[in-house]
Amino acid sequence: MVKKFFDHSTVPLRRKLPEGRTIVLGITGGIACGKSLICRFFRELGATVLSADELAREAVRPGEEAFNEIVAYFGKDILTTEGIIDRARLAERIFLAPTERQKLNQITHPAIGHLADRRICELRKQPDVPLIIYEAPLLFEAKAEERVDLVLVVSTTPQQQLERLMRRDNLSREEALQRISAQMPLTEKISRADILVENNGPPEETQKLIDHIFAKLVPLKKKNPPTSGDLL
Repeated sequence: MVKKFFDHSTVPLRRKLPEGRTIVLGITGGIACGKSLICRFFRELGATVLSADELAREAVRPGEEAFNEIVAYFGKDILTTEGIIDRARLAERIFLAPTERQKLNQITHPAIGHLADRRICELRKQPDVPLIIYEAPLLFEAKAEERVDLVLVVSTTPQQQLERLMRRDNLSREEALQRISAQMPLTEKISRADILVENNGPPEETQKLIDHIFAKLVPLKKKNPPTSGDLL
């Protein structure tokens, strides 16, 4: 089942939307909840998707300041034979060590944020961009929610999340649970959302909801921002 909540007592609208300016919709949620699927639907409708994960890859390229700091802290054993960061190897280390995960975030979040701000500013100057999607799994953890106008959280049931993660990443149950527990609780993300998409049903059902959200948000670039209930 898929549900949407917008500007009501459970998930209140916290930010005033820009008038006459392209809206930036932040998309976050739990691991293996379907964020990529939601972004794909928005992209197919014409939205421009900016991925924090892709920006992270750019921020830690050899020669970048973040790359040098990561190697200095974690050591050269996290590098591949080509001299780039082995993301899988680094992920294994930080998922088992909260202190190291925190250190990595301290290095990468500012670099990602700088790139994101620059790209969003550039995209907002392009008249043919109807909606900007900023996909950031760690949107709240990085304190980046003020970078966007609205936050859409993608959730699913705990059992579906576990099964999807095990299947997607070929993990054991214990490994999958470790990765889930390493993140901010999904319930907390939901409590801070402006829009909630429960991605529990078939993709076709989710797609219809995304079509509806897109249709409501895009005209707002040309008209007035929504009032309570506009997107219900």
